[in-house]
Amino acid sequence: MRSRTPDRLCAEAVDLARTAAQDVALPGVVGEHLGAVADGDRVVTHLFAADEPGYRGWRWAVTVARASRAKIVTLDEAVLLPGPDAVLAPEWVPWSERLRPGDMGPGDLLPTESDDLRLEPGFSGEDSPPPNSAVAEGMAADVADTEEADVLPGSPAIQPTPARGGIADVAEELGMRRARVLSRYGLHAAADRWEEAYGAKTPMAQAAPATCMTCGFLAPLTGSLRQAFGVCANEFSPADGRVVSLAYGCGAHSEAAVMPKPPRPAPPVVDETVVEPLTLRPERDGGSVEEAGPAEELGHS
Repeated sequence: MRSRTPDRLCAEAVDLARTAAQDVALPGVVGEHLGAVADGDRVVTHLFAADEPGYRGWRWAVTVARASRAKIVTLDEAVLLPGPDAVLAPEWVPWSERLRPGDMGPGDLLPTESDDLRLEPGFSGEDSPPPNSAVAEGMAADVADTEEADVLPGSPAIQPTPARGGIADVAEELGMRRARVLSRYGLHAAADRWEEAYGAKTPMAQAAPATCMTCGFLAPLTGSLRQAFGVCANEFSPADGRVVSLAYGCGAHSEAAVMPKPPRPAPPVVDETVVEPLTLRPERDGGSVEEAGPAEELGHS
């Protein structure tokens, strides 16, 4: 095993290494000599502190070497490398793993992987029948007869067969022609996500007077999700337009409280058969209050 002790001549070439570091660095950013490390036989790397702002803990590494039996040390390379306590950028993460809900904006496209676990193939089957089926044999015979016969261009004998009745056409007519649909894994992942955001364990649901199952603003979903989720249609609810669990609830429940109607004042009662005295002049000191008679009350003198 070869010794890792730094070569004496290479270890003494500190000035050569510092000059090389200063040539590639900005003026005044090459600091003190931190030591030398043996990289091999007659190959030594000198380390200098980097006093450049923003590169705390980094070091200038200058590698020098000499040939066998040679007395002259030559320069190999000079680079800036991070030290043990250097400040480094976080590890690079692919964009598909950095993407978070809410990051998509207008015009953005999010390609879906072909092996995405959340999706599975949609309708099964092809337009063409199986090779060994009776339909396939009949079609092959028709094609053979057509090839052997002398037909004119445009003849009905060589017209393509309509595609109506094929599996793809029926699926498209029923609104089921999708290349991929939600898999069981994707269904469970979505259900867990919705349950965490708008489920029974949220603080809002814990303080609600009742659950969404009994709320008139709940629009149930279709399919298997109908058993556990619905869409809130109350504009005053914090979950308006969101998929909520049937066990969720909020203070905007349709039956949370009945607002009392404001009291209506009683209709005024006018008694035209009784004459009531009305004071026309203010009361004077030491005098009596003058009361208006019936004629004065009616505006007659």
